[in-house]
Parts: sequence; C-alpha cells; structure tokens
Amino acid sequence: MEPATLLRPHLRDLGGLVVRRLLPAHPTRNVGPFVFFDHFGPVDFAPGEGIDVRPHPHIGLATVTYLFAGALMHRDSLGTVQRIEPGDVNWMTAGRGIVHSERTDAPERVRGGPVHGLQTWVALPAADAESPPGFTHVPAARLPRFAETGVRGVVVAGHGFGHTAPVRTFSDTLYVALELDAGARLRVPDEHAERAVYVVSGDVLIDDMPVPEHHLAVLAPGARPTLSVRTAARVMLVGGAPLDGERIIWWNFVAASRERVERAKDDWRAQRFGRVPGETEFIPLPDAPTVAQPPPPGPPGAL
Repeated sequence: MEPATLLRPHLRDLGGLVVRRLLPAHPTRNVGPFVFFDHFGPVDFAPGEGIDVRPHPHIGLATVTYLFAGALMHRDSLGTVQRIEPGDVNWMTAGRGIVHSERTDAPERVRGGPVHGLQTWVALPAADAESPPGFTHVPAARLPRFAETGVRGVVVAGHGFGHTAPVRTFSDTLYVALELDAGARLRVPDEHAERAVYVVSGDVLIDDMPVPEHHLAVLAPGARPTLSVRTAARVMLVGGAPLDGERIIWWNFVAASRERVERAKDDWRAQRFGRVPGETEFIPLPDAPTVAQPPPPGPPGAL
C-alpha cells in the first residue's frame, strides 16, 4: 500500500506567470480546511513589469499568502495597506465579505525582480462563515521555528512539531514550511487528522515513494511516514481537521450552499461589498467559472 496519494499540478500561464494549482482536485477537493492551493512562480519580472491583481471579493474563507521571493502590496476594503516579504504571513479572513487587491510594490516594479510563493484558501467553519472580515500580518521574525538534524522548520499557521503560530485560526490547522539538507530525514507526525506534503523543490521521498516536484502527496489517515530527501529540498506540510460539511467553490466564493453563492454574486454585481481605498479598478463577475477549478481573477492565481 502506497503511503500517500499523489495530486499533480494543473498548470496555467497567466501572462508569463506560471501558476500550479493542486487544490481543488478530483477526488481530493480539500485537505483539512485547505480548499485551494496555488504555487506561483518563480518568475523574474523585467523593470516596469509586475503583478496587478485588481480588487476582487471573497466570502467564507481565509486567504493565506506566503512568499519565498519578491514582495507584494496588499490592500483591502478594511483600509489595510500591507507589504508582504519572504517568510511573512498575510492571513485575510473574508467572513461575510471582503475585497482586496495584490500588486507589485513600487520599488520592485521600478527595478524588476523575482516573485515566488504560495496562495492558499482555508474554508471557515460554518459557525464562522459570516464572521466580520479581518486581516492579520505576521512578520517572519515572529513565527516559531524549530530545527532537527538537517531540517529547519517554520510554523506558518496553526500548530506542529510542538509549536503554535501567532496567527488566529478558526479550526485545527497544519501549515509548516520545511527546508531539508541533502540526506535529511523527518518523521511526519500524526497529530492532525488530514495531512499532505507539497514539494516546492528537491528530490523527495515519502517512505520509499518518490514525490516529484510540484506534486501534493495526501497522506493516509494515521500514517507516520518518513520524509527523506536526496538533494536539498523545500517542502510544505498542510492539513488539519476535516471540514464540517461540503463546500461549494465558485470563483472567489466559498460557501455551504448555492443560495449563499448566489447572494454573493448579486452583491458583487451591485458593488455592495465595499471598495478598496485608493483603487478604482475591479474585476467583474465572470460569466460561468467551473466549481471544480475556480478561475483566478488575475496573476498570481487567486490572490
């Protein structure tokens, strides 16, 4: 029996920026509360170029942005203006509704340069789906770190390896960044009901099963496999408690019912979500995005 089920990425080229989408997938629509997983870049922008994700809405979820390289400027309808750099965490709780944009900051746009990172969505429990929107930024220096032989880890959100991140989560959550030296080994703990391993880079095995770069390995419940690497590698662990019911994903909306999605669509058409101060653009409601593969509003993915 294989120790994990592999999910391959679905590639999208968004104007020169490659996005690898791992969730939602068939038949695995989520891992714990994680219902959306995008890996964007790495890409090097020429001077004057960059990312421009125009204002767009969300409900029923929290977006989590984590960068390996580059920088982005977050703005939202709460009035938040926050630059995010590698190793920081931007956790935006949409709740009953929020609007935000993500753009390359002015200094990076002038000189050009790399951008590389992850965008994930965490579905909120039903009891919190209509909570007030909020935003939390945690600098890299405030995130808990741990080390074992040949392994360095950062708890991005939730808890793992005896540490808990300062970001408020709404359900049991696992989100850990790992860097492993060639030849390193690490036992994956079973303290979370659902877990997956994403290989950002490197030659990685789970027990004796190779996991190619840019694939998500969904672990069997209760298993405690050994992660080993033949080259230096970067790996992310994600997961947590099972969702408290099925979720519908339509564009940037996550909800427990189609009626709630329809109300969100009507609200965005009528521009009742609020506006991002200083922004005049917005992304119109698409005609008919698919539920299984919600289309991104613009690069990189659905930031």
